Amino acid sequence: MSSSDYILEVKNVSKNFKGLRAINALSFAVSYGLIFSIIGPNGAGKTTAINMITGIYPPTSGDIFFEGWNLSKKKPYQLAGMGIGRTFQNIQVFGHMTVRENIMVGLHTKSRSGFLRCLFHTPMVWEEEGRTRSKTDEILQFMDLEPKADLRVDELPYGDQKRVEIARALVMEPKLLLLDEPAAGLNLQETQEMARAIIKIREKGIAVILVEHDMNLIMRISDQIIVLNYGEKIAEGDAQTIRRHPRVIEAYLGKEV
Repeated sequence: MSSSDYILEVKNVSKNFKGLRAINALSFAVSYGLIFSIIGPNGAGKTTAINMITGIYPPTSGDIFFEGWNLSKKKPYQLAGMGIGRTFQNIQVFGHMTVRENIMVGLHTKSRSGFLRCLFHTPMVWEEEGRTRSKTDEILQFMDLEPKADLRVDELPYGDQKRVEIARALVMEPKLLLLDEPAAGLNLQETQEMARAIIKIREKGIAVILVEHDMNLIMRISDQIIVLNYGEKIAEGDAQTIRRHPRVIEAYLGKEV
């Protein structure tokens, strides 16, 4: 374990897939309670980077530290228990279940009631069910989903479904939340609602790593941005720095521009 002022440190991390280097010697650090965005053209390695942070892919080389703890060899469920939550590019919700039920599913990692206790409805089970319902109600309110709590998720607009997925991640009380393209497929109003939700999450003291193609959203809400191209970091800084960086302009618009 190493001590650090950062919630997450990625140190010289590379990832190979069958001889192809998807990420090359990537290093960055994420501060507590900030929105940290990862951008880049298609195929730049953004999703690969967050898949390594969340334990889906092990790095080929390098180290990733969360609150000073080395994450190598940790499984996704262990990282969730440590306080790392995430959403996915393609929505991962249970369409046949209600909004409330989807959020309650997120609390299963914190459940202390074993099978037999649940079967016989012991006092501990009743107490835990009360805490689960209370926590779920709190997150429903936080994500402005209270009026839709008892609707089936597959009956909701796409933007609401995305917020349900974020709510399910939040109910696990993460310290770090990774959002993979939360605004993809959203209309302008839904994107504005998503931006407000992400800012509220930061105000709650949760660090956010945001992977997103919507540059207006990125430039408006990010505290820090890194830019990947062909698996390498080509720029890092605040929105103003990134907007004017010649290598970023070249990566997005081509060398002629």
